[in-house]
Amino acid sequence: MFYAICFMPMKCVFCKIVKKEIPAAIVLEDDEIMAFKDVRPLAPVHILIIPKKHIESVNDFRKDDVQMIGRMIIAAKMLASDLDISEKGYKLLFRVGEWGGQEVPHVHLHLIGGAPLHENIHAAT
Repeated sequence: MFYAICFMPMKCVFCKIVKKEIPAAIVLEDDEIMAFKDVRPLAPVHILIIPKKHIESVNDFRKDDVQMIGRMIIAAKMLASDLDISEKGYKLLFRVGEWGGQEVPHVHLHLIGGAPLHENIHAAT
């Protein structure tokens, strides 16, 4: 899998957000990651945390991505605290591939909270 710092995938909506070609409600940004509000929130707080370099899926993570992945999770923890959802709890979610419900082919970590959250997973048999 080839990936670059969001220059190659011209049709990737998240790469366009990174390049500021599409507006987004950005809540955190540094040299490796960006976080912004989901446009279709599942809860009062729904933030997407993405790497700035284009990585299609968790399946495409490499060993040298470990620091960036940790940075994404620490960013989620900090945002949860800043948004006052840490005490009651929140959900961190990576969706992977079609069956995992991944809609955008750019890895993203969901931070979801601000209300009671329930699992509603039904596997087709």
